[in-house]
This record gives sequence, C-alpha cells and structure tokens, in this order.
Amino acid sequence: MKQAASTVFAVRPARFGFNTETAESNHFQQAPTNLRAADADARAVAEFEALVETLRSRGVQVRVFDDTPTPAKPDAVFPNNWLSLHADGRAVLYPMCAPNRRAERRPDIVAALGQEFRISEVLDLSGAEAEGRFLEGTGSIIFDHAHRRAYAGRSARTEPGLLAEVCARLGYRPVLFRAIDAGGQEIYHTNVMLSIGPGFAVACLESIADAAERRAVEDSLRETGHEIVPISLAQVTCFAGNMLALQPAGGPVLLAMSQRAHNSLTAEQGQQLSRHAELLPLPIPTIETLGGGSVRCMLAEVFLPELQGAATK
Repeated sequence: MKQAASTVFAVRPARFGFNTETAESNHFQQAPTNLRAADADARAVAEFEALVETLRSRGVQVRVFDDTPTPAKPDAVFPNNWLSLHADGRAVLYPMCAPNRRAERRPDIVAALGQEFRISEVLDLSGAEAEGRFLEGTGSIIFDHAHRRAYAGRSARTEPGLLAEVCARLGYRPVLFRAIDAGGQEIYHTNVMLSIGPGFAVACLESIADAAERRAVEDSLRETGHEIVPISLAQVTCFAGNMLALQPAGGPVLLAMSQRAHNSLTAEQGQQLSRHAELLPLPIPTIETLGGGSVRCMLAEVFLPELQGAATK
C-alpha cells in the first residue's frame, strides 16, 4: 500500500467565497473585509491554476474538474471532504455537515474517474446526514495506508460511529482522539493538525489535551516507524499540519504545502522533513484565508488501480 499518491484530482472553483454555513465550526476561516465576491473568486481561480501547473511540472498527475456555477458551492475547491479513492478499487462518499456543501458530491466526477480507473464498489455514507451524523473524508480521517490505521479527531464533523463503520468496511484500525485549538475549541478537521507521509508524521500533539489519547497517538505513530515532526498550535493556524505527500513517477517524494505553512516552519523542522521529501510550497492566500482550508484540502488522492488502455488527460 502506497502512502503517497502519484495522481490526485482537484476541482476548479466557480463560486468561491466565505461560507457562512461552515464558519461556526471552522475557526480558520476569516470573513473578507474589502474584497468583492467576484474578486475573491478570480483570485482563488488564479491560485488554483498556479498550484495545478506547479504540481504537473513536478510530475504529479492532476485530474481537474470544473465546479458547476449553480448551485453556488463556495467550498467546492476542497473535494477531499466528500470522496476518498482506495487501492482496492473502492470509493467512499461521505456525509457533509454543512447543507450547502452536500451538492459538492458529484456522481459525474465519480463516473469520469471510473472511465480511467477501476472502481469496484462505491460505499455511500451520505444517508447519515439525515441523522445529523457527519464524517468529512480525509479532512476527518488521516489514513496510514501502509499500516492500515485511521487517525481522527472527534468534532461536529467527525462522528466516532461513522469512523468505526468506515474502518470496519475498509479494514483499518481507528485511532480516535479530541484535538483543541489555542482557544479551547475543537479543531474542525484532523488534517489541519496531522499529516502522515512515508516515514514521517507532522503532528500537533499539544492539541490533544487528554494525556492518554495523546500518548496513544504518539505510540501508534512511533510503533509504525514514523519520525514525528511536532508542530505548535501557532503553526497549526498557519496550516503547517495541512500537508500532503505525493509521489510522482520517477521523481522524489514531494511534500505539498502552502507558502504560509512553509514560512512557519523552523529550520529544524524543515531539515527533519527534508530527510523524507522535497518541500513544495504553493501560495494560496485567498483560498486559505476565506476558505479556512489549505493545500491538502484541495487535493483528493487517487489510489484506484488504473484501467488498461484508459485515456489520460
């Protein structure tokens, strides 16, 4: 099982902006002051295009889909929350907390990916939304594919029962904890405080207030052979935990992160990470500030087996 994907898919935004429906639980979002909606959307598209171009220039296969302008989906640029694609051919559709995010689940995107990759089964968990239960993909779950473990921080968007169901269906061992920010509020998505790559883990262990839970996470990471690179709560606010390891064919492992996250790293942290991957900073200030998500959130890994003879684009 690979931990770093060589292919990802991304969604080009059509109506990007500050999402009032997610702001209650996502304390990383910042409302615009003197920025018009059209300007925010244009800036987000420019940041998106530059990110895709950079990744492709480094050998990462990026499949790009266009967001549909109606209904308005201000967070469509973060597709990792509604779909995960696994090496055994299974695709998982996840229940989303904010009603205006549920339209991001696009059967046409799944069908298009199915023309190039083998999808043997679709596990659709979206019905849990009617019960007020949510689990937002690889925002909620950090999969250690090599060791079949799934780390998740409890929150309004990450329900333990659904995590247990996904782990049982996919054959992963859950590692559950509660992470809080500097203000004592639950961190809305696990992927802003934890990232796992080949041989390393970027983790804000100080965000896990319960000593037993913190020890369990640390022990699990160490016993599976990960060098832990600890980050602070202040660095979490700079999205230093929101990184994604990628493995282009024939190239070194890349660690994609925002420019802001990269700037927050200490020299020692940079040296630690550089032992495992080449650091790849990508500037996305508008998307980070208004959207409250960063580079990892923009990229949905494709671990599915390729279909022989399938056309690529």
